Amino acid sequence: MKKLSPYMIKKGLLYLKHYGPKEFWVRLRERMEPEEVPYGPWYEKYKPTEQQLEKQRKRSWSDAPRISIVVPAYCTAPDFLHEMVDSVLDQTYTNWQLCIANASPEDVQMGKILAAYGEQDKRIRVRALKENLGIAENTNEAFSMATGDFIGLMDHDDIIAPNALYEVALRLEQDRDVDVVYTDEDKIRGKEKEHFQPHLKPDFNIDLLRSNNYICHMFFVRRSIVDEIGGFRREYDGAQDYDFIFRCTNRAKKVAHVPEILYHWRTHSASTADNPASKMYAFDAGKRAIENNLKENGLEGIVSHTSDYGFYRVKYPVQGKPLVSIIIPNKDQKESLDTCLEAIRRLSTYENYEIIIVENNSTTTEIFDFYKKISLNPRIRVVKWNDIFNYSKINNFGVTFAKGDYYLFLNNDVKLLTPDWLEEMIGQCQRKEVGAVGVKLYYPDDTIQHAGCVIGIGGIAGHMFVDMQRARTGYLHKASILQDMSAVTAACMLVKKEAFAAAGGFTEELSVAFNDVDLCLKMREKDYHIVYDPYVELYHYESKSRGTEDSKEKVRRFQTEIEYMRTHWIHILKDGDPYYNKNLSLTKWNYSLRA
Repeated sequence: MKKLSPYMIKKGLLYLKHYGPKEFWVRLRERMEPEEVPYGPWYEKYKPTEQQLEKQRKRSWSDAPRISIVVPAYCTAPDFLHEMVDSVLDQTYTNWQLCIANASPEDVQMGKILAAYGEQDKRIRVRALKENLGIAENTNEAFSMATGDFIGLMDHDDIIAPNALYEVALRLEQDRDVDVVYTDEDKIRGKEKEHFQPHLKPDFNIDLLRSNNYICHMFFVRRSIVDEIGGFRREYDGAQDYDFIFRCTNRAKKVAHVPEILYHWRTHSASTADNPASKMYAFDAGKRAIENNLKENGLEGIVSHTSDYGFYRVKYPVQGKPLVSIIIPNKDQKESLDTCLEAIRRLSTYENYEIIIVENNSTTTEIFDFYKKISLNPRIRVVKWNDIFNYSKINNFGVTFAKGDYYLFLNNDVKLLTPDWLEEMIGQCQRKEVGAVGVKLYYPDDTIQHAGCVIGIGGIAGHMFVDMQRARTGYLHKASILQDMSAVTAACMLVKKEAFAAAGGFTEELSVAFNDVDLCLKMREKDYHIVYDPYVELYHYESKSRGTEDSKEKVRRFQTEIEYMRTHWIHILKDGDPYYNKNLSLTKWNYSLRA
């Protein structure tokens, strides 16, 4: 067993104090689990070959933008400084500029190294500052030297892949309306520069950005936007890049993502990358950056820290008291329905709701007696669907009786766990850009059944983190943070009335499978966001009413519905889910690498 260093022991004690024994143990086990696809060997196969790099060097450009990289340098170790600058010199794309603000006037060796690089290559510009002005003002000094069309941010001890600027320039050439570009990243450690912890990102995702600065490195923005917003703000020191990214993306015409691992974030004992607790003040600055972004967008939201450093929760208070119509299809399942309704009645803290139960060909006396009993409650109405089972038609039928501004589609085989579930979901859905909100569902054994849907998983679409223990948070805490996704399950999904109408309701050709995914994608086509909200939790007993796809007729129907999805959503199946990443598996549900 590898001997732990004093630094690692100290780090472990800091985390133990922060999380407490139970949470610490869960996270420790999660981090110690072996990778399904080990990243080190995967990266060695993934990175471009020398032949590919040489081909990039020979490419001719019709309009090659100048890219300025700005670096605030302070007390940088000589080896790290050399490796940082050399990684820029090694770029296959040549129209770049490196602007370094040296805030260490007392460090003679640093000054000599940088001066030598400036003499070696005129694309390298160095400004010696008289004093350390703090990271924000140091970076602003570097900004002021930049003359490029786009400006990229880089830390003084990190490195970039040799094809980094080439890939960014290529994306800019493909779409001249792009104002912001960001890339994927990983971490490196040790003299051998061991690669680990890849961060494979989705395309631009505002709710994920408000949960965590997932964009981080490497980030490029049109220089005119930097001029407009005035660079970094020193009052956000520690999260100055988070604040900067919010303000840039807020003004960008288009935000592009290059799904390639092009930035390598160095970790060592003093770096935030390896020891978040070393800069606790940064997380309060991050909270303020989110609050400012909400204010800039005219949103009221309460931002709070989560137990995981650098991850946040935004709660949107309900405006007014809108009526929510809860629509529950049911056939015969008296006990399941009773459990579902009782949990709603007993736990819900929001009171302005109605329940519409769509009865579908029940046969037992027991269920009809139960209907008579619950119909005495003025909130509950039972309506009768007389045709064969078709989930889409049944819910569309239920909507015709709904009086609410929001439709909550709910399975009869769920049990509520979160008292303020309606407040939480309504607050999210009241935002004008949001069409639907989905939640976190568990199997009865406290493993995850649903934490959002990804298009392409399992062929058409699949739930994320299936069978993962409830206590765990998953890859980059994605099971437990708010984010936009392409789809969520209608086992519990709140939909805005006008978004439902704009999408044309559920597609009735999809009688059993994928109807919720299809509805979400139709809302996405109308520019509505689909939000996954893990702060609403329910148990899901998984389709007891419907049974399994075990007959020839059911199998044929399922295949027909698969074909419908392939035909109607071929572009997203071909191009990939924008809220996922091309380097992640489509056969696993845990954000593991694509083998």
